[in-house]
Amino acid sequence: MTEVSKAVWTDADFPQMGWHDSHIHALSVLEDDDPLPGRLVLDLDYIVRWVDPARGEKHFTFWIAPATLVFDEAWDITGELGPLHGGLELSDLHRLAPPDDRPYPGWHLEGHEFDLRFRARGFRQYLRTPPQHVDRQVLTMAQRGGLSFAEQAFA
Repeated sequence: MTEVSKAVWTDADFPQMGWHDSHIHALSVLEDDDPLPGRLVLDLDYIVRWVDPARGEKHFTFWIAPATLVFDEAWDITGELGPLHGGLELSDLHRLAPPDDRPYPGWHLEGHEFDLRFRARGFRQYLRTPPQHVDRQVLTMAQRGGLSFAEQAFA
């Protein structure tokens, strides 16, 4: 098993993180009874580490963990979707300077077939299970335990 330094990450860890080719299985905007903006929550397969092809092989393998990515106080959510040919796959996640005098940054989820921009206070990402070594960039539903927005990391 590949070691991870922690199972809960925040926007303070942003410079050390990367979401390239992470597959999004579900996305929701959750609203509380609170008058503050809601939360943008994603259920994704987070690629913890890419493994170079073994000698004589041509393809990478991957250490992947099912994860819940939560953006608190998300607002001004805009974007484009499609055409989709097999799901939502991230190209990158960008943190943008605030465009006005409000303190919260902008965020840009850049996907291969979608684009989502919004403002949010920050994020937390929970790795729900230890990473699994697989030969594809996406886990099966059985490998990931189905869909989940659980905000609980593995122990």
